Amino acid sequence: MKISAILLAAGESTRMGSPKPLLDWFGMPLVQSQIDSLLDAGVNSVFVVTGHRAYEVREAIKGNRVQTVVNPNYKEGKSTSVKAGLAALPDNIDAIVLLAVDQPRPSWLIKQVLDAHIARKAVISCPRYEGHGGHPLIFDVGLMLELDRISEHSHGVRAVMRNHSAEINWVETDSPVARLDMNTSDAYEAARDVYAANERPAHDEAD
Repeated sequence: MKISAILLAAGESTRMGSPKPLLDWFGMPLVQSQIDSLLDAGVNSVFVVTGHRAYEVREAIKGNRVQTVVNPNYKEGKSTSVKAGLAALPDNIDAIVLLAVDQPRPSWLIKQVLDAHIARKAVISCPRYEGHGGHPLIFDVGLMLELDRISEHSHGVRAVMRNHSAEINWVETDSPVARLDMNTSDAYEAARDVYAANERPAHDEAD
């Protein structure tokens, strides 16, 4: 099964005060950490959508299975970045992983959702922690055209999730890392603590 990931890294990071993709994440830029997690989890290729300070973000990225895609319309909203990423995907994929750079995820969690998606031949897969959905989201490639029609007016990817709510494959997890999201410097510091405590699943801690 061939899987590509779209990593959204185009925003202006207004509330954070500095570009989120370039934040230090345990010794490397956050964007590179996210790329490594996706590839380690079994994703075949990662497409990083850039916009604000695109050159600096691109310079922070390394790897042969990674491409950057510049979204010139990034100020118009996240849906434009999703669509820019979709346009760059190869033709022969089976599923799409969607993740934002400010949602740091360890590879074990991404792999857990990926494995469940493949095993159940799901339309959409999403981790769930304490009754609340998290990220990453995984979509069957058959939803690509529907994803390509999203807009800010129609609430972006949420509209696709609503349209297929009965088909979502919820992957239960007992880790709060599934819902990490960073918009401010305080949230960034808190997220580092949660991530460090959940970098490996609980059953691996004794290894």
